Amino acid sequence: MPEQGSTRRDEGGQGGQGGQEGGKGHIPGAAIAFVAGATAADATPASASAPALASASGDAPPVPPSGVQRGVPSPGARRSVGLLVTLILGSLTAVPPLSMDMYLPALPEVTDSLHAPAATVQLTLTACLAGMALGQLVVGPMSDKWGRRRPLMVGLLIYIVATAVCAFAPTVELLVAFRLLQGLAGAAGIVIARAVVRDLYDGVDMARFFSTLMLISGVAPIIAPLIGGQVLRITDWRGVFYILTAVGVVLTVVVWRLLPETLAPEQRHSGGVAEALRTMRGLLADRVFTGYMLTGGFAFAALFAYVSASPFVIQEIYGASPQTFSILFGVNSVGLVLVGQINGKILVGRVSLDKVLTAGLAIVAAASAALLLMAAGAFGEVGLVPISVGLFVLMSAMSLCLPNTNALALMRTPHAAGSASALLGTSSFLVGAIATPLVGIAGEHTAVPMAVVQLACALVAVGCFMGLCRPWQRRADLKGADS
Repeated sequence: MPEQGSTRRDEGGQGGQGGQEGGKGHIPGAAIAFVAGATAADATPASASAPALASASGDAPPVPPSGVQRGVPSPGARRSVGLLVTLILGSLTAVPPLSMDMYLPALPEVTDSLHAPAATVQLTLTACLAGMALGQLVVGPMSDKWGRRRPLMVGLLIYIVATAVCAFAPTVELLVAFRLLQGLAGAAGIVIARAVVRDLYDGVDMARFFSTLMLISGVAPIIAPLIGGQVLRITDWRGVFYILTAVGVVLTVVVWRLLPETLAPEQRHSGGVAEALRTMRGLLADRVFTGYMLTGGFAFAALFAYVSASPFVIQEIYGASPQTFSILFGVNSVGLVLVGQINGKILVGRVSLDKVLTAGLAIVAAASAALLLMAAGAFGEVGLVPISVGLFVLMSAMSLCLPNTNALALMRTPHAAGSASALLGTSSFLVGAIATPLVGIAGEHTAVPMAVVQLACALVAVGCFMGLCRPWQRRADLKGADS
């Protein structure tokens, strides 16, 4: 049976086949007036191009509410809004890597300072991840109801307070607790940034924008460990949280002064918790959306297994200094950014997003298998360089996976971008939080657990993509419909 769905969703999934029409940005007039002084024109009901009700197979996304209007600005206004929003959203999406990666070189020092075992200190990463996951479930529906700005401002203010308390934590238990609160508050930036992208863009343009965001937010994991390593030269691990507090203050002021509201009042949901739960249940009933969500979640878990284990693997097992670790982490982040730009500037629009995602998952799985063989001694005693090369390949390939799973999932949910973004983020961070303690299960003297977790997550991601998304089936349905 041919798949029922919007034309632009299908075009986005099939790369550049007619994708120009479906990929045009859509920016509410309020945002344009706020930033560029322009007025929205040619408003058209979203329901006019909305997909039909989901079929039993789950291939078609849910229908957006009727009467929703989207303003289409002039190209000049769209570029003006896009530049400002890109910079701000890139900064918001940089908060998680800053919160995580600046802290990574200090993990061994925190272990000594608070007299806690490595597995317990790694719970500070797990707590932050879990907070970011759960916070998105709350903030996403809130942003669909009250707009994007108000929940974002509240989240940033709480982030500042929680981060400041982390700087003075006298015990590892208190540090874990306030890292959880830090994650809950920091979730506002993650989920609302994705929702704003969905407000402004669609189709291939949305995939390109996610890749552009990776360029900006990718600077954070490059410089964060470097900053963290240098901070440790002049102070202890608490100085990292002083800097993060200052970053939170600056970002709050910038958002308050410059970020426009992108969700017009007529587009907001008026219901409460019950409606939010119904919306999420409807999204999860969409088999393809759920497939992309789980694919991205397990790919992210493979990435975070590296993030949480690498300080101990690089520094404790291979004897590198915090500064050397910071440099290696920065090099890997450069690969993440460069491949992200290849994805956004060259591949998107020319190659089907599903094909690019397939290649990315294959590379991640192959790199994880190679790391496991090296860590297990299949090639004899290997040094830091081969391990670093394997981690570089794995990190770089994530830029072929994560932006495209987000774009392909959000293309199906124009009517509930906040809730969809919450589910995408929650699944990623929850799976990542589960994977974090597993990488240290065998102690600090072997990299095998890290490689096992990475390979397992990569294989599960491939299984979710093949079993739930079934891109070949959708292409066959489209060809049948065309004929």
